[in-house]
Amino acid sequence: MTLTELGWNERFEKEFAPYAKKGWVPARLIRDNKITYGALTEGGDEYEVVMSGKVYHDADCDAALPAVGDWVALEIGSGDLDHVIRARLSRQTCFSRKAPGKSSEEQVIAANVSLVCVVTDAGTDLNLRRMERFFTLIGRSGARPIVLVNKSDLFPPEQNREAAEAIRALCPEADVLVTSAMHGENVSAIRRYLTPGRSITFVGSSGVGKSSLINALLGEDWQEEGEVNEVTGKGRHTTTARELIVLEEGGILIDNPGIREVQMWTDEHTLREKFLDIEALAGQCRFHDCRHGSDAGCVVRAAVEAGTLAVERYEGFLKLDDEIARLKQRIKKRNMTIERRAKRDHRIKARNPDDRREYEADLKPRA
Repeated sequence: MTLTELGWNERFEKEFAPYAKKGWVPARLIRDNKITYGALTEGGDEYEVVMSGKVYHDADCDAALPAVGDWVALEIGSGDLDHVIRARLSRQTCFSRKAPGKSSEEQVIAANVSLVCVVTDAGTDLNLRRMERFFTLIGRSGARPIVLVNKSDLFPPEQNREAAEAIRALCPEADVLVTSAMHGENVSAIRRYLTPGRSITFVGSSGVGKSSLINALLGEDWQEEGEVNEVTGKGRHTTTARELIVLEEGGILIDNPGIREVQMWTDEHTLREKFLDIEALAGQCRFHDCRHGSDAGCVVRAAVEAGTLAVERYEGFLKLDDEIARLKQRIKKRNMTIERRAKRDHRIKARNPDDRREYEADLKPRA
């Protein structure tokens, strides 16, 4: 297995040059074991590795820590010594969301992927507002979107077709395929995306058949599949951790646990790009700071009332806009708290002579 087959390229090669002089080797993280990571190096050698204290302390947030899909500089330990991550290379793409719950932290789902494949079905899992959120996050990541309307064998052809058409209308640049892992429908079409060195991550709700699709692509039972509920047609989720899989015929898969929440981790610019139809209308509003609610002269609201703009899309836009605003506020509050704590710690250190000398040394510019 070559580095190129793992996704290595000239940009990574150039960035890695200083680390190569130290005798470290490039490795791609394939598994996050919470305390340790799984890493692949050239030749297909797999190591269980730990993160150095410097990498941990240099990260300004959890999202800056190594994640599945990242390239790292690895020091191979000898004897009983650990194999240690000494640096993380910058990411070419990063698919992430806001961490679940009330946290204001970013959660990295997959790093350095070219394609993000959202798996859904034409039944109860299909939610166009949720798909809008996926498309917004994918747009921010720098990857391309693919959608698989899976388990087509459980629904009438017309229902599958309507679901695919509705998704294409939301994001014309997305490739949308109707698939069935059980019957092999369009599984071969997915393989055309899996070229050597290209990485693709699969995301979606629990039970929509991601593991079944991956097994069909691999031609073996790589992932355990849960039993299917006879009423809902959904399987129990079986993937419990993110894992990168290199295919023998080329291509790299990253499987993920089911995503229950698709909370936003993006910016206003990316949001606007995904709602260009509403943005065009907003430019015609009487006031430039119109919130598209009860403001006088709002063209967006007028379009909803006239029936030329779907109520669901309008409400989805407002909800996403509000969620981003609240996330910005939480991040601002968190940064202010961190800054206050840092200033307090510096004051405490400055009062103690020994700590003061250490504090002043920290302030001196490093060579």
